[in-house]
Amino acid sequence: MSMSESNKDSIDRPAGSNTVWHHASVTRERREALNGHRAAVVWFTGLSGSGKSTLAHSVEEELHRLGCRTYVFDGDNVRHGLCGDLAFSAADRTENIRRIGEMARLFVDAGVIGLTAFISPFGVDRRFVRDLVGADSFLEVYCKCAIEVCEARDVKGLYKRARAGEIKEFTGISSPYEEPEQPELVVDTGAESLERCVAKVVALLIDRGIVQRDKVMEKEGST
Repeated sequence: MSMSESNKDSIDRPAGSNTVWHHASVTRERREALNGHRAAVVWFTGLSGSGKSTLAHSVEEELHRLGCRTYVFDGDNVRHGLCGDLAFSAADRTENIRRIGEMARLFVDAGVIGLTAFISPFGVDRRFVRDLVGADSFLEVYCKCAIEVCEARDVKGLYKRARAGEIKEFTGISSPYEEPEQPELVVDTGAESLERCVAKVVALLIDRGIVQRDKVMEKEGST
């Protein structure tokens, strides 16, 4: 039994429940073999305006060019549907990340590289997803960016409204952001170019064996 399967058994069976995880005959490993790469969750975290979504979508473009199966989970998109009933209290933020983690875990089981773009301000919530998905399949990428730069990029005017007291519990202003202690990668999205940040993320995926180096070299040689 794989690590991902044992995690499912321990997490998905509530005490006293008759609900049991069904192990499909088409396994994650078989899906990965068909896709030609390993599955993983690349978890982009950082302040609002730090460039998480832009980076996640740009990384997906590069991975798509390399022939990888991918999907970006964007914070706003998720709150339109799956988490549309949640607000922004600490409890609701935790539940938001819990749901996203469960969804991302299913995508990993499907053999996909999931790219998530969420502020996810609390370290305990990010550690929960790491444990849920499995540490070997979870790559935390901290989009480090000075709050002044984030505010300057804020086309929605959220920081201005938060400083005026119109938005309560806004991360970085009236609600804390806990920086990752040991992320797999830190990208300085306030100083480095988008292209440089994308290259660093792809290099991380190659280094961890998620994407095969020869696959990248083959694509580069054909362009």
